[in-house]
Amino acid sequence: MAELGQAALVVCLGLSLYALAAGAIAAKKRRRRLAASAANALIAAFGASAVASVVLLVGLLRHDFSLVYVADSTSRALPSGYTISAFWGGQEGSLLLWLLILTGFSAAAVLLNRRTARDLMAWVVPVLGLVAVFFSFLLVVVATPFATQVAPADGAGLNPSLQNPYMLAHPPLLYLGYVGLTVPFAFGMAALLSRRMDERWIVATRRWTLAAWTFLGLGQLAGSHWAYVEVGWGGYFAWDPVENAALMPWLVATAFLHSVMVQEKKGMLRVWNMLLVILAFCLSLFGTFLTRSGILSSIHSFTEGSIGPWFVGFIALVIAGSLALVFARLPLLRTKTRLESPISREATFLYNNLLLVAFSLTILWGVLFPILSEAFRGEASAVRGPYYNFFLRTFGLPLLLLMGIGPLIAWRRASLKALKRTFAWPAAAALVIGGALLALGAGSSPIGLIAYTFSAFVLASILLEFTVGARARRSLAGGSWPGAVAALVNRNRRRYGGYVVHAAIVLLAIGVAGSSYDTSREATLRPGATMAVGDYSLRYVRSFDRQAANALERRAVVDVSRGGEVVGHLEPGSNWYPAEEQTSSEMAIRTDWLRGEDLDLIVEEFRQDGRIELRAIVNPLVNFIWLAGLVFLAGALITLWPDAREQRRLAARYAETGSTPAHA
Repeated sequence: MAELGQAALVVCLGLSLYALAAGAIAAKKRRRRLAASAANALIAAFGASAVASVVLLVGLLRHDFSLVYVADSTSRALPSGYTISAFWGGQEGSLLLWLLILTGFSAAAVLLNRRTARDLMAWVVPVLGLVAVFFSFLLVVVATPFATQVAPADGAGLNPSLQNPYMLAHPPLLYLGYVGLTVPFAFGMAALLSRRMDERWIVATRRWTLAAWTFLGLGQLAGSHWAYVEVGWGGYFAWDPVENAALMPWLVATAFLHSVMVQEKKGMLRVWNMLLVILAFCLSLFGTFLTRSGILSSIHSFTEGSIGPWFVGFIALVIAGSLALVFARLPLLRTKTRLESPISREATFLYNNLLLVAFSLTILWGVLFPILSEAFRGEASAVRGPYYNFFLRTFGLPLLLLMGIGPLIAWRRASLKALKRTFAWPAAAALVIGGALLALGAGSSPIGLIAYTFSAFVLASILLEFTVGARARRSLAGGSWPGAVAALVNRNRRRYGGYVVHAAIVLLAIGVAGSSYDTSREATLRPGATMAVGDYSLRYVRSFDRQAANALERRAVVDVSRGGEVVGHLEPGSNWYPAEEQTSSEMAIRTDWLRGEDLDLIVEEFRQDGRIELRAIVNPLVNFIWLAGLVFLAGALITLWPDAREQRRLAARYAETGSTPAHA
């Protein structure tokens, strides 16, 4: 089996090399048959990577410990679900997942666009082939998952932190996002190489970018929930280097999705958009490098290996090559259209872009600083949470406010009179909500109060947009309000799906702001003793042990009371994993949706005399973060859903130029 898996990877490398070389020659010399052959090679590379993936998966499920990767990542006691998740739990398997998704996306991009935008596709194939060559080369030469050994009796098991249901989804979602950004990058480079500087490459990749951006967002939320329930600290985001590495390309992709609307509408920001798509792709490579190189200490970085220098070299190659191409095409990228007024929708999009990119680069500096410090000074100087929190407030609050301003302001220029009329209701709603919160004592956290006030402004702006649009629909076609809203969304899914996503970001902001009002207490308790946290009284009853499939579970039984009445029982504790010889903390959570808060209990230590060290945290509004994920998914699906009207508009638009629109 190992020979079959390795052979499949070698075939994948050969096919990718052919797609790169033959595709480049075909595009340069305009040889259509050779271009089709290169595209077919890229499709076949997906088949080869799928064979390698199936071989590794079978090895994991059969506990074939003659494979070094299987022995290092699993054990016989490991449940089947986590055995499957071991596929991406280690360095070699995660690289194979990268290659599988990359070749799958490449094949899909070729099949969906092979009869349209042929001048673009001729160059898209070799660009995708170049990326596939890099990852297949790593798997064949540097970090193969099919290295063999004399099979031990049992494996080393899987890192306990990865033995969580959210880890079945979190890494694949992030990889779908990381790899998905390769497609818009390839189309952007193809536009430069083919000298086609119109908006066709953006139209061809709009849904690819939206899908990648959605996967990255959902992956980060799943990872935040994993950290909240698994790590045992009562938090959901710690500005960990690998967390930051996933956040940066999402921020840049967010900027790109906003600025392409300006390019489509006004023909502006062509150079900027090209730079954004390059930056997003490079940051996705950088995120994979951080996770799998072991260059920085991180709870998310589970392996160290020799792939680091290869990644650095490839990222440098991509940056140098793509920027050289942009500079070479600057005369074609420049447009005569200019920003007419600093008070316009395109101006707000530009401000939004600048803030998003500035925040992303600030995070990048925080991640790189320890690496550079160690390289030049011989000691790593870690960048702590206060640095990131300062810039989150500095850039995040204006971004939140712009989400409410952008949709309501006019294109080209807006008069002060129109602004007063447009923003009267949202501003009034924000002032009322802010005043009410201040009266209720929310002023103890000024940043939180500002965030809540801005959130009210944005939600009022979104509600106003839906109300005005639905009223107009009813005046034309009649019907009910729900029917009018549905028709409104159906006629412009991209716009109103975006508003739903904005509402999700507001819910996220509310949840994050709520953490500034949390309450925490620690105490050492013997059986029968009590402690108080917030409005809760906690009584430690007893502790017990139980055997799970692959771990020994130790739990403390805690009665939870409020107002003299028992409202629940929680069992925080820890798990001991014999195969891995590691212990993990297991937090207990009680969610009260009516009060909008979580009670989190964490046992810091079980003492031999029967006492426990218990930490209790009351987290207000934290569940708004998880609710935001559902709303975010709904908005993204609305935006991604195919729109026949949009396709007809694009077809009519490109019929005027005698070209065929690429698949959107």
